Amino acid sequence: MKQTIYFFGIVFLFVSTIKAQNIKGRITSSLYAFERYSSVESSGQYLRAFQTLNLNVGKSNYSFKTRINFESNIINPLERDPKLRFYNLYFEARNIYNIASVKIGRQPLYNSVAGGLIDGISLKLKYSGFGLNGYFGGNVAPYQKLEFTDDLFNDYIAGAKLSITVIKNLKVDLSYIDKNFKPVEYHALRLDENLNPVQILIQKESNQFRFASAALTYKLKNILRVHTKFDYDLNFETASKFMVSARYQQIENLGISLFYNFREPRIRYNSIFAVFNYGNTQEIEGGLDYKINNKITLYGKFGNVTYKDDNSQRLTVGVNSNYGSFSYRKTFGYAGELDALSIYAAKTFLNGLVTPSLGLAYTSYKLSPEAETNKIVSFLGGVNIRPWKLWSFDLQGQYFNNKIYKNDLRLFLKINYWFNTNLNLL
Repeated sequence: MKQTIYFFGIVFLFVSTIKAQNIKGRITSSLYAFERYSSVESSGQYLRAFQTLNLNVGKSNYSFKTRINFESNIINPLERDPKLRFYNLYFEARNIYNIASVKIGRQPLYNSVAGGLIDGISLKLKYSGFGLNGYFGGNVAPYQKLEFTDDLFNDYIAGAKLSITVIKNLKVDLSYIDKNFKPVEYHALRLDENLNPVQILIQKESNQFRFASAALTYKLKNILRVHTKFDYDLNFETASKFMVSARYQQIENLGISLFYNFREPRIRYNSIFAVFNYGNTQEIEGGLDYKINNKITLYGKFGNVTYKDDNSQRLTVGVNSNYGSFSYRKTFGYAGELDALSIYAAKTFLNGLVTPSLGLAYTSYKLSPEAETNKIVSFLGGVNIRPWKLWSFDLQGQYFNNKIYKNDLRLFLKINYWFNTNLNLL
């Protein structure tokens, strides 16, 4: 509790020093109705409520940002209800002397190896084509509780990234991340030397991710874009991932894309799963897209995935437009046989007052040619109404049907309120 007060107090101290504040954000209230079956013949109806606050308080280059969510069931409370989740809660100072930016508090971490949230500090430095970003903090408590870890030595995230843009059209990133997980202790029944059951406290060593990464991005405006990334697992001393994506669009209205991905299973150090003999996968996909006009684009992609002892293919074709999208996807081979068709459409009327939407999907799949075919039908219909600039209302119905979920119907209602106010504090 003391750690929580101390953590929140630091952020509040920074915020209280900012005068002539601008306060902006959004308040959202949502209701979600659904039915859950506890057995074949027994079910319960639930009405779940969500209250969300997005808040930004700031002046000039200084700001305090938070995103808080409160959720609970109005009918038939679920286990661990209610929940108060703190997704963001941090102070930020940007462009200090046009060189540095800093964040302190609970903040998002964008990293392809171990992203998410951290309770800590991050610092960005930039100068003449070079950028350095470093961060350190504790892992966030379960359910995003406002609690700071009580063992930062074994429950932390640390890392850094160096970005180089001194060469025109080229960006190089070199990064390192170390994410350590503190295992949760628990009691379990075990047999003593006399074969009598006894309660034993199970304590495990910390599990860890340690990766070094390198990425390269090359861009020629409206002609070519190439991005490649390599991840190396320092714990297991092996290549974890190598990815290349490229897009060429020099030909009028025609885009050509290529994607390749080599990936090893990502396993925590000291995990029991490390003893298994996993195989890597290699994936390659090529695609074309053609722009008929400013409103309609056709696209198609074909990919192949190579596993340890077999392979699988997939085909995707579709059309995107200003009014909606249509796509068909087929998968066959080792990953199973799948046919999926989806349609989505939305259109705004009366200068944004009303926006109805409609979606339909049909999927047929089986794990092998000899297996039983399963079919899924899903449908959604909704409407967004915005009668005033600061208010909007969303209503959506969702329907799902297959052999496991028979005629599953869910309803979702959301109300949004935006605000933006300037305060002159003495």
